[in-house]
Amino acid sequence: MTPVNPMREEGPAGDAVVADVPPLRLDPLLDEAATRIVVCCGSGGVGKTTTAAALGLRAAERGRRVVVLTIDPARRLAQSMGLAELDNVPRRVPGIDGAAGGELFAMMLDMKRTFDETVEAHAEPARARAILENPFYQSLSAGFAGTQEYMAMEKLGQLVARDEWDLIVVDTPPSRSALDFLDAPQRLGSFLDGRFIRVLMGPAKVGGRAGRKVMDLGLAGLSRFTGTLDKVVGAGLIRDVQAFVAALDTTFGGFRSRADATYRLLQAPGTAFLVVAAPERDALREAAYFVERLAADRMPLAGLVLNRVHASDAAELSAERALAAAESLETAESPETGSPSGRPAAKNLVPDGMADDPTGQTETGPTNTSGSERVQPPSRRSPEARSPQRSSPTVAPPADPVDAVAAGLLRVHAEHMRQLARESRTRARFTALHPKVPVVEVAALPADVHDLAGLRAIGELLG
Repeated sequence: MTPVNPMREEGPAGDAVVADVPPLRLDPLLDEAATRIVVCCGSGGVGKTTTAAALGLRAAERGRRVVVLTIDPARRLAQSMGLAELDNVPRRVPGIDGAAGGELFAMMLDMKRTFDETVEAHAEPARARAILENPFYQSLSAGFAGTQEYMAMEKLGQLVARDEWDLIVVDTPPSRSALDFLDAPQRLGSFLDGRFIRVLMGPAKVGGRAGRKVMDLGLAGLSRFTGTLDKVVGAGLIRDVQAFVAALDTTFGGFRSRADATYRLLQAPGTAFLVVAAPERDALREAAYFVERLAADRMPLAGLVLNRVHASDAAELSAERALAAAESLETAESPETGSPSGRPAAKNLVPDGMADDPTGQTETGPTNTSGSERVQPPSRRSPEARSPQRSSPTVAPPADPVDAVAAGLLRVHAEHMRQLARESRTRARFTALHPKVPVVEVAALPADVHDLAGLRAIGELLG
């Protein structure tokens, strides 16, 4: 199995399309010491997690100390790396070839634990305890919209700050949410700068006796609103939010500054984004969205990884010619009966005792030759009349087994060539829109990848 040349011509498949795009070479990218972060993004089911793991393994076996971070909660990464589980702590992957001096670690984002660790690291013990025990914080950290994406930015920033790895490979969630973490700083800023949050945060910022007086005035002014809100969402929510905001004010500011710093890091030359897709219409439509979004945010795009691309060693035999050859074999004259091969002659389909019927009517004719008795259809006859011993058709001998197998294989080949033509047209649409995006195509494998050997094979194809 070898990578498919993305600049090949698809004339034999019936669609003469030349995808004149630059090839994507990943080994130089992985070997480059300046490359510190590789982010794999794409829609679901295109092999994104496998691609991230394979890149991490290949970089490690080429001498780099690598950690693969997955944001996708699926367990595929742990299974393929032979680990029982993955959590918020990088775990060393056993079984890699360390001859070049590299190491491989893997981890899966734990959103709640990352949030807790951030609070504990950037707040005084008493304030951190107040935050962690606050009911509003517990709800926010467990499932507030956008929290996972923000915590992904936070964890990535932590890994970079620790400076323990040469390369960090990030496997993002499927679909368009894969790029939501790029919006995390802006979303967090909008949340903190909202009018309601500013009102709640204002008294805490004043502090002291004046702060308590302002808070009393603020609460008096909000009494009608909070009273109505308490009836809707439950008593005490506003107090929990106020306590949370008062305790987290300083820490939130740190969150925002660190997220902004990580965002700038993603725009830096040491980062490379890889868009992963399959040669299917929906997947490449999503890939086009990712490419355009990354360009709009000035993120460094390395190129497109096109997974599961099909190829043929007999591409000169088109689908039309294969079908014509199959039909020729299937309709060839049988030397024994003179009928089409595999199809009994019409006279041999007439049951015994009815071959002399001058009307030519068998199952539904009104009478037999004497006109004295109707011929009943098989479904109305007695079991004895339907018995093969009493009335069995004379079937022509089967077709030549070799011809039958050849015809079946030709039809399979025709369908395969049609699939290649569809993939070629789909790729052509993408490359027409983005002709400067480098592409590496990886041939489809006969089985799913579920271990290091499979990841190593994918890495060789990518490299």
